[in-house]
Amino acid sequence: MAKKSVVWTQTAIKQRREILKYWTLRNKSTTYAEKLIVLIRERIDLIMKNPEAGKPTDHLDTREAAMGNFSIYYKSTENKIFVTAFWDNHQNPKKLVKLLLK
Repeated sequence: MAKKSVVWTQTAIKQRREILKYWTLRNKSTTYAEKLIVLIRERIDLIMKNPEAGKPTDHLDTREAAMGNFSIYYKSTENKIFVTAFWDNHQNPKKLVKLLLK
C-alpha cells in the first residue's frame, strides 16, 4: 500500500502557528514549542500508517488524534490525510464545532 500524503488546511496551519507562537512567547523559549513539533510529527506519522487510529467524531468523516492538551482533527481519503484543525483542548468546544462544520 502506498504511503498517504498529508495536507494541512490553511486553518490548521494558522492554528498550529498561533499555538507554537503562544508557547514560545509565554515561556520566553522555543523549548516547549520544539517538543510540540516533535509530538505533532510523531502523531502525523502514526495517522499516516493507520488512518483509522484516530477516534471518530460526530462530524462527517472527521477523526480526532489526541495529544494531551491538543488534538489533531483530520479526514482520510484513499491517497491523502487532510488535517482540518490543530486544536488546543482548553478552548471553547463550541468554536471547534463551528470550525469542523465549515
